[in-house]
Amino acid sequence: MKSIFHLLHKWSESSLVLRIVIGLVVGTILGLMAPSWTAISILGKIFVSLLKAIAPVLVAVLVLSSISHARDGLGPRFRLVVFYYLLSTFMAALLAVTGSFLFPVRLELEEVASSEALVTLHDVFDNLLTNMVSNPLHSITTANYIGILFWSVIFGLALKRVANSATLNMVHDFAEMVSQAVKWVIQFAPFGIMGLVFTTVSEGGLEVFTSYGQLLLVLVSCMLVNTLLSNPLISYLILRKNPYPLLFTCLKYSGLQAFFTRSSAANIPINMALCKRLGLDEDFYSVSIPLGATINMNGAAVTITVLTLAVAHTMGMEVSFLPALLLCAIATLGACGASGVAGGSLLLVPMACSFLGIGNDTAMQAVAIGFIIGVVQDSVETALNSSGDVFFTATVDYYEKAKGRKKADMQG
Repeated sequence: MKSIFHLLHKWSESSLVLRIVIGLVVGTILGLMAPSWTAISILGKIFVSLLKAIAPVLVAVLVLSSISHARDGLGPRFRLVVFYYLLSTFMAALLAVTGSFLFPVRLELEEVASSEALVTLHDVFDNLLTNMVSNPLHSITTANYIGILFWSVIFGLALKRVANSATLNMVHDFAEMVSQAVKWVIQFAPFGIMGLVFTTVSEGGLEVFTSYGQLLLVLVSCMLVNTLLSNPLISYLILRKNPYPLLFTCLKYSGLQAFFTRSSAANIPINMALCKRLGLDEDFYSVSIPLGATINMNGAAVTITVLTLAVAHTMGMEVSFLPALLLCAIATLGACGASGVAGGSLLLVPMACSFLGIGNDTAMQAVAIGFIIGVVQDSVETALNSSGDVFFTATVDYYEKAKGRKKADMQG
């Protein structure tokens, strides 16, 4: 018995990334060699379910604790991180427009009459505002992060005003308890990823990575350019230092796991742990990370824009510069309303198509194609979105700390 516990301890103490890579390789091999062993896929379902179950509670408790304990002076950080989240998402949409014009993609669509889209820009705003004031308990049980953030901030501010130190310490201890539970869940990641990879490979084989090649190539290329060039450029302009060590850390510890969970919401606990590893201010990242999972949707903006323009190209529509620029803004706003679960951005494609006068029946054909390539598209999209949450949170946190040190030196 002692030897078993010793092995488990050694396993848990070894590199998490190494264990994930092992799970990835084993899952791929089993998916190819033994696709009938469907029981393995249960590991992936359990892992994603665990993360989705704990994430809303984690966000609610950490935001409540952070706001109630928050020091003065965090306001500028939140304004900055929101600005860079939105700027990065808009840049992603702009890159998608450029890529779609340079390499126009045409889809195999049936001839259908134009009809009014079911999802409009008004619907997105209505959905965001409605979710914001949703019942707080219902928000937690349904993983409505806009509602969770709104009510946690309200309750945190109220608690800061009326609670005594003993109550605040109790709230902090409860937050620590939930964080410890998250650490245990993350230890299951290698087995969960093995199950997720097994499911992908056993159902579609390696061919799933080559279907709809041109569309997939444009999508992934735009996302990679945004991740490897656009985002680092924004960070460099803020920090005036090499952003790539931070970027590669975010991709390694956040993007890799998000690639397989395919859920920004499910990756929130992992991002929280990474922020702690980077030494960021918990009062800041405990709010900015779940906020990023809601509004920092670079990959979603790329998906919405590329699929919309692919439909336009297929129908022979000429999209000039100004409508394309407005499409970027619509894709940015729409991406902020995208669901934090796998395939959430695809459901916003009809909204963007309606801006170009494309009917919902036609747009939904593009959505169906999106789900076909989603095994790669959605994985890359989520990796970009989730790693970007930590990347910009760290960038702003480092910037504010450097500014604080510079101010202290000048006063000294």
